Amino acid sequence: MKKAIWIIVSSAVVLIIAAFLLGRYALPDRSLPSLPKPELSSGQRGELGIDKNINESTIDQYLGRSDAVYRDMRMLKDPGNYEAIGGDSYLSGFVNGFEVVPLPYIVNVSGLPEAVGETYTGKTLFSLSNGIYTPNYKESMAVIEALFPKDKVIFLMCGGGGYAGMMKNLLVALGWDADKIYDVGGYWYYDGPNKVEVKRVNSDGKTVYDFYKVPYHDINLYTLTENK
Repeated sequence: MKKAIWIIVSSAVVLIIAAFLLGRYALPDRSLPSLPKPELSSGQRGELGIDKNINESTIDQYLGRSDAVYRDMRMLKDPGNYEAIGGDSYLSGFVNGFEVVPLPYIVNVSGLPEAVGETYTGKTLFSLSNGIYTPNYKESMAVIEALFPKDKVIFLMCGGGGYAGMMKNLLVALGWDADKIYDVGGYWYYDGPNKVEVKRVNSDGKTVYDFYKVPYHDINLYTLTENK
């Protein structure tokens, strides 16, 4: 009898420990289809960092994953003249599921096409100089970690692909896994069923932008503590 009771108690303890470990170290969701390893496109698109396999033409297949976050790196209104290269300085629309986080508030931008001119040149979370990213605020890393969780796959998009590539470079330099980050290119070249239109012409014939539709993450630098 004592032996039987000991076996029952031991089994119960094993089950409790197993349940605890499974809860703490949850297994990955096997129902999610596997992702191809990030691979650069050829030519100029590759120079921008745009992925060969997951991009504007295929992103619809990869939306809505529970293991991923989706970030559009544009500003609502960019000071740069993106109309000069066939784009839109305003955020004219976005892919459903993506949330907007403006890159020019995260790090200083350089290397834009001459026709575009300069984008925003004010305060930023990080400064990039000689390939080194320096946090300008005590909370800079915390903000980035909240918006771009390290334990998630990260899909990045912007207008033409450049801002997304710059964001991937920053994340990788700060310790993120490059194999979990995809620059999926530019909204300007997307023509799938998940397009959310922000730009429209109203009844008076004027172009308006319905920014209320945009899931936007404001980065209020004036509430942060500057590094001295």
